[in-house]
Amino acid sequence: MRTPRDIECWLTDKDGVLVHEDIPIPGAADMIQRWVDTSQRFLVLTNDSSMTPRDLSARLERSGLTVPEENLWTSALATAAFLQRQKPGARVFAIGEAGLTTALHQAGFILTSTEPDYVVLGETRTYSFESITQAIRLIVGGAKFITTNPDATGPSAQGLLPATGAAAAMITAATQRKPYVVGKPNPMMFRSAMNKIEAHAETTAMIGDRMDTDIVAGMEAGLFTVLVLTGITGRKDLDRFPYRPDLIVESVAELRDML
Repeated sequence: MRTPRDIECWLTDKDGVLVHEDIPIPGAADMIQRWVDTSQRFLVLTNDSSMTPRDLSARLERSGLTVPEENLWTSALATAAFLQRQKPGARVFAIGEAGLTTALHQAGFILTSTEPDYVVLGETRTYSFESITQAIRLIVGGAKFITTNPDATGPSAQGLLPATGAAAAMITAATQRKPYVVGKPNPMMFRSAMNKIEAHAETTAMIGDRMDTDIVAGMEAGLFTVLVLTGITGRKDLDRFPYRPDLIVESVAELRDML
């Protein structure tokens, strides 16, 4: 039976585990600092593909969390890593923000709207009818359909926003083509993260706040799973799921004391 003291590498979700919007969760800064002080390998994972690691690091810094950009792993980076194994140097039509286009460009892909091999849909707050229409026509024309994550909605100060999953549903309805989804809960997201830090499943943990994404994907990837109760899943929700995390804690502050 594994315990937190057996873990050498840590993967953690961001929202609901470390921050709520831009407000840090108590204990998050101490947890990150402990990993840094003890030279433990760790990555902060997010399904949000819109920001580059540098921009995301700066945003977290403004929230009071110091996370180096090399310790951030986004669904955009995971998507670029996946496509590198599929078809290096492919032609890609991308819908998304700088986080996605930068990841694809740095991985050596050709960003184009002319005869692309792939249509890659990511997060943006400026989905346009024109870009969605172009994606539909390219997919019907033979391009393969990839999305960075399945999330149908995202948060904002004004309330919910349509996200990648909602835009993908529109494209699927028009093309009858379902996308391959790279981000959580696809264990591919975790495997690519572990490859980055040279981690092994038996000594790696996943910390998350959602049973239906973080915990199930971590379990399927063979990781030690830790559910924190500071986000989406509450204790009263646990009986709805036919699986259990390895450890349940109130927050990362409680987990920090177990290391």
